[in-house]
Amino acid sequence: MLRPKIPTNPMPTGIVAPRPVVEPTTVVPGPQLPTSNPVAASTPTRPTVQLTPGSALALVGGGTAVVLVVGAVLVSLLLAVAITGASVAVCALVIRSLVRAEANQR
Repeated sequence: MLRPKIPTNPMPTGIVAPRPVVEPTTVVPGPQLPTSNPVAASTPTRPTVQLTPGSALALVGGGTAVVLVVGAVLVSLLLAVAITGASVAVCALVIRSLVRAEANQR
């Protein structure tokens, strides 16, 4: 019921370019490299990260600080927008009253 009806185009329109011909290539094996030591390959190349209770607490404290700073910035931006909107509204009211007072004096 809600399926879109896509029209079929039996003949292509415009300029039709021929498809490029792809020719198969042969794979030539290269020289065999000596295999590395399997014991050295299984050892990790990077040290693992170990979280101690102190470092976990530092991560939680740092994350909390980041959330508080970002929240304060966003709230201050929202407050700035609200103050700007209120001041524009007050200016519009003052200008309207000045225009009405000018019109009443004539």
